[in-house]
Amino acid sequence: MSVTAPDFSKDESRWQAVIGRDRRADGQFYYSVATTGVYCRPSCGARQPRRENVAFHASTEAAARAGFRACKRCRPDETDRQAAAVAEACRIIAQADTPPSLIELADAVGMSQFHFHRVFKAATGVTPKAYADAERARRVRAALDGTGTVTEAIYDAGYNSNGRFYANAPGRLGMTPTRFRKGGEGETMRFAIGQTSLGAILVAATIKGIVAIQFADDPAALVRDLQDRFPKARLVGGDAAFEALVARVVGSVENPSAGFDLPPDVRGTAFQQRVWQALREIPAGETASYADIAARLGAPKAVRAVAGACAANDIAVAIPCHRVVRNDGALSGYRWGVERKQALLDREAAA
Repeated sequence: MSVTAPDFSKDESRWQAVIGRDRRADGQFYYSVATTGVYCRPSCGARQPRRENVAFHASTEAAARAGFRACKRCRPDETDRQAAAVAEACRIIAQADTPPSLIELADAVGMSQFHFHRVFKAATGVTPKAYADAERARRVRAALDGTGTVTEAIYDAGYNSNGRFYANAPGRLGMTPTRFRKGGEGETMRFAIGQTSLGAILVAATIKGIVAIQFADDPAALVRDLQDRFPKARLVGGDAAFEALVARVVGSVENPSAGFDLPPDVRGTAFQQRVWQALREIPAGETASYADIAARLGAPKAVRAVAGACAANDIAVAIPCHRVVRNDGALSGYRWGVERKQALLDREAAA
């Protein structure tokens, strides 16, 4: 069953969105009503107009240039202003040496603290503080990949003390910063190779959860890739208990109806984690487009960013990026091969 996003490029589909007050169309276009002189968002709860009085516009600016004023009920002009405010706040956070406070961000975009906090969370799915924390953690990860010391990386990322960072480092990096910097030195990862009808599969996990599920034709290539990512980690072959976990993964590949409830140890930016969570909410046997996911996250223009998050996913099957397709329903790229993607979808549809 496909749940690909509707195509709002034609007037008939736009009119159907207005009739159904389809929130997925918000931001895609706006409609004006000749008899009232106002323009609205597609989901506006105002009384339904007659079709012959309705015109469609690509933007709020286009509607205003046509002589219409913004509806006071759905306030369509605020949509663009809010998106611009959130984008500006994200830019300020990214460029600041230390995380700006809520009041500093709100003042910078001309909003009250309460209103800005609500708008920012609605647009990004996380609070301004959580976004700033993720940005600082990203800076640390980038710096630790360089040649500087751990201390330099922590302070360069905007932490006022290394103690504050170390307190939550495992949750941000998946391990201590020193271990991350040293290619996973001191980190223990269990791993094992299984065999599926789609080829070899590697499962690797820390004590927190699964960090990788990878497909390949060559089992040795899977191990080499894990070693390259964490060259100094202690890679331990799976014991009987871990082999049982791998068997569950293999079972979920061969029989999707078995489900998958193993905890992942995901490591990514705040936006990537939001995308990966949205992927886990797509039911087996269904698909969604990149545009669908972007719309669900409240960021309909972030289609490319959603595609990038799918490509960065290291955990096949458990985070089902294979269920994301193009707007027309056609398969797009899959890091483990389009043939495997099609096979997984076929099995889920049959189940």
